[in-house]
Amino acid sequence: MQLVIGRIGRAHGVRGDLFVEPMTDEPDHRYADGTVLMTSDNTTLTVATSKWHSGRFVVHFAGIDDRTAAEALRGQTLTIDVDPAELPEDPDEFYDHQLVGLNVKLEDGSLVGVIGEVIHLPSQDLLSVKREGDTEVLIPFVLEFVPEIDLETKTVTITPPPGLLNELEAIVVRDEEV
Repeated sequence: MQLVIGRIGRAHGVRGDLFVEPMTDEPDHRYADGTVLMTSDNTTLTVATSKWHSGRFVVHFAGIDDRTAAEALRGQTLTIDVDPAELPEDPDEFYDHQLVGLNVKLEDGSLVGVIGEVIHLPSQDLLSVKREGDTEVLIPFVLEFVPEIDLETKTVTITPPPGLLNELEAIVVRDEEV
């Protein structure tokens, strides 16, 4: 099973180092020297070294030895093979693969849609919920709006803020003399 553990950012320096946005609580473990990772375009990368630099995570991959090669990897998602039995011990922690595909419902039981993706942003994570008619709504993945996740029933209960799920109405702008 593939687990998303990060996203490659810009190059750092001229020797092939890259800033990586870790998407794991254990970056020092997941990016240990010699760890084999897969990119979103199915390129295999081996971690040569990793370190923290000015509050940011920097990784050097074997064979990526100049800035040009490093920049070619920018934007790629990094995944690692994990044993499916390796699940979070905390009942309030979830891997992305556990959430994708779950039904999203309101407290009254009405169906909102299905989680299509978990989007990791610096400030907070978002649940991308696919709705009828190929529309999408982004739900902030915080306890206030996502109070319950039930993996057994494959449902996520949400309490969205007012207006988040309303269909957008066309806005008509008129020219008026001032």
